[in-house]
Amino acid sequence: MPVPEFILDLREKIGHAPLWLSGVSVVVLDADDRILLTRRVDNGRWAVVSGVLEPGEEPGPAALREIAEETGVVAELVRLTSVDVTEPIVYPNGDHTQYLDLCFLARHVSGEARVADDENTDVRWFDASDLPADLTDTSRLRIDKALHHGPEAWFRR
Repeated sequence: MPVPEFILDLREKIGHAPLWLSGVSVVVLDADDRILLTRRVDNGRWAVVSGVLEPGEEPGPAALREIAEETGVVAELVRLTSVDVTEPIVYPNGDHTQYLDLCFLARHVSGEARVADDENTDVRWFDASDLPADLTDTSRLRIDKALHHGPEAWFRR
């Protein structure tokens, strides 16, 4: 999915200035506890499913929407696993952004994992003990918190 219209509208007013956004990410597990990852177009690295909340959108439904839009998979949410603030990000076009990220753990319900949008070049299931070397650092953190830590880990990096 291209950049949401509300962000384009904001960028017309503020240019490349820092923009604070809310986002969701999801660690999706299948029946064999493999993790669903996408290879992102913008940086070429593997990552958990993630996306921006639309104005007024609830985080849980947004997470499920992102899974379906990016991978063609239908999932159900298990729980919220972490709340983090990302480091500032500078995109190739010069836009500066930082996110408040709400990460969920989800379980695969149906659908074959596939590239279902223009934001990714590949979608695959990975064993947690054999994650790709070029997995984003934020995804490693989110996976670690989702699989190995409870709420006590939410507030530390």
